[in-house]
Amino acid sequence: MDFAQFLPELLKGITNLTLGNVLMILAGGVLIALAIIKKYEPILLLPIGFGCLLANIPQSGMTEGEGLFSLLYAVGISTELFPLLIFIGVGAMIDFSPLMAQPRMVLLGAAGQFGIFGTLILATLLGFPLNEAASIGVIGAIDGPTSIFVSSQLAPRLLAPIAVAAYSYMSLVPIIQPPLMRLLTTEKERRIRMVYAPRPVSRRARILFPVVITLVVGLLMPPALPLISMLMLGNLMRESGVVEGLSKSAQNEIANVATLFLGVTIGSTMSASTFLVWDTLSILVLGLVAFALDTVAGLLLGKVMTLLSRGTINPLLGAAGISAFPMAGRLVAKMAQDEDLDNYLLMHAMGANTAGQLASVIAGGVLLALVTGSL
Repeated sequence: MDFAQFLPELLKGITNLTLGNVLMILAGGVLIALAIIKKYEPILLLPIGFGCLLANIPQSGMTEGEGLFSLLYAVGISTELFPLLIFIGVGAMIDFSPLMAQPRMVLLGAAGQFGIFGTLILATLLGFPLNEAASIGVIGAIDGPTSIFVSSQLAPRLLAPIAVAAYSYMSLVPIIQPPLMRLLTTEKERRIRMVYAPRPVSRRARILFPVVITLVVGLLMPPALPLISMLMLGNLMRESGVVEGLSKSAQNEIANVATLFLGVTIGSTMSASTFLVWDTLSILVLGLVAFALDTVAGLLLGKVMTLLSRGTINPLLGAAGISAFPMAGRLVAKMAQDEDLDNYLLMHAMGANTAGQLASVIAGGVLLALVTGSL
């Protein structure tokens, strides 16, 4: 038998390897290293990084035709199934009581979405069409499922860099936000103590909350209904107290499996041919701008609320108004305690953080309604 005739077939992966493939394999390795060594959102970055490795091994067939990742993309991304399953789990994890007890935190959640619309305008000025600009702007919410949901409908060709940017910046919240928080607040402001004496929130109110929010948002902004309904379904399971098994499954097994498949599938779209283009760098930069603008807008509104409340509201809470739950809320609490060990802002921060989670979904629905209506 002449083994030489089989050599080209055996070496086709190596012979078809391009410099772009090598660069993307290195990029996937960096994501894996960040997940393992730095522990930056490992549940997200590790599968994304590994999917990136697989996408850049030539001639595997995994991303083409009936390949594994082609099927996962068709089933879980094109249909928005994976993001929606994750949102059920997120809803089951969230306690909206701090927000219901402090309704004024809704203002900080709304301010935390300013970067979405500011970046949309900037992206259009840079030449991106409206649908792609809207998808890029949603990165500022720092909410991976919402970013994927919006971009899969408005700009599928940009899904990979948008998803990677959203999840990467989510993992970098503890690095990106603190300098902005220190820059825009004084030491005196960061040391403001807030007593947590919330109004009582009844079980009936906690149960009615997800139902009412679903109806109101769904009727006013139908495009947002898939996301908000799954988020609220998870929360209703949590608060009802009658489906504890389903609630725990949503928080753990369902969310983990959906996140795993979502991560490797998004990573598998990071091929050299689609990722190593000028648009990708632009998206990463614009996504960072959106994140920064969201944080800045929240902090500035926090300072206004500090002024109007005569120094009884800590402006750091504005940084918790983004959707990165619960990282942003925990970070605000930590920043306050770095200044004063006896300053406990966690419950206040969680109120603003859950408001940001709701606001990001609503903002995504607004963009879907406006952009699809104008196309």
